[in-house]
Amino acid sequence: MALALEISDEYWQRLLALIGNEGEDELLDRIIASRCPGRRIGIKLCHPKPYQRLLDTINAAPDQQPRLLADFVRHWYEELNRPPKPGLSEMTAMYDRPYWYTYGNKGLHDSGYFGRWCIEAVAVVKAFGLDDSVCLGHEHYPGDLLRPSGPSTHLLRDTETQPQAAQSKSPIAPAPRPGLWSRLLGKR
Repeated sequence: MALALEISDEYWQRLLALIGNEGEDELLDRIIASRCPGRRIGIKLCHPKPYQRLLDTINAAPDQQPRLLADFVRHWYEELNRPPKPGLSEMTAMYDRPYWYTYGNKGLHDSGYFGRWCIEAVAVVKAFGLDDSVCLGHEHYPGDLLRPSGPSTHLLRDTETQPQAAQSKSPIAPAPRPGLWSRLLGKR
């Protein structure tokens, strides 16, 4: 998100100090190196599922990248469903599946639900200048973060009349409306 929001160098350096991890994950290191060219790049991928697809996208020929990016976004959420490590409670912080994975399954009233946005895809698009047009409108792709003044890339959802399954299969043609940041900041 820091890349998409173009945070200041002061905050960027502070964030890197908090993240640490230099040289431990090829994908993370390459994304960070897009703004810090001297970053040491790791040789392994800490979480191959689902992130191997995203690393393959970066490594692909430019004409293949949009399709591979869309493939990553399509599989991202389902591939995060990795079981907890043996012997640990599902509530333990030592897990492979994110703690928020099931939030929102019963609706927005679920405690702590904040959406299922694949920020990693946005970071790669920003860092490497990829074409994300085939991802626009996908429920997990927050492409609006890269278009703060543009129209939203997502359809409005009528959650009272459409069942969840029908919503996720809706067409991707975006309806023109103010962008996410314009709506949040009250700018029209």
